[in-house]
Amino acid sequence: MRKIRTAVLISGGGSNMEALATASQATDFPASIEIVISNKANAKGLKKAQKISISTCVIDHTSFKTREKFEQELHAKLEEFNIELICLAGFMRILTPDFVGKWPGRLINIHPSLLPKYKGLHTHQRAISAGDKEHGCTVHYVNEHMDEGKIIAQAKVSVLP
Repeated sequence: MRKIRTAVLISGGGSNMEALATASQATDFPASIEIVISNKANAKGLKKAQKISISTCVIDHTSFKTREKFEQELHAKLEEFNIELICLAGFMRILTPDFVGKWPGRLINIHPSLLPKYKGLHTHQRAISAGDKEHGCTVHYVNEHMDEGKIIAQAKVSVLP
């Protein structure tokens, strides 16, 4: 089976990236992780990726004058690696509609809530503060609106006292 060439974008610890990397080792997993890209040089997930022999790259968003210039560099790196699918796994940057439009149906996000509930940040605290009995995560396609793309899958867990 030919695997889909995938890039994982991170900004921090890389725990979701690690889970994807582990899963991708199975022969029936449909994707191979070709590169992990972070917008932060100190992202701990970079070392985790290097430890398991995945190529890494830092494209520090603060070194660009505009979001568009950052995304041009990001797009060039993705093309260099012949990427077919992008997975945002704790990538803490909002991408412009122009960038998203270059990757229709090939840009997915792992979000820590049961969308459409709790878009954005601090989802766990918001669920606890609201007294929710269940919480979870969502994998969805990215569109031009934050956390509003078509849902691919969700997993639920109970919120314990």
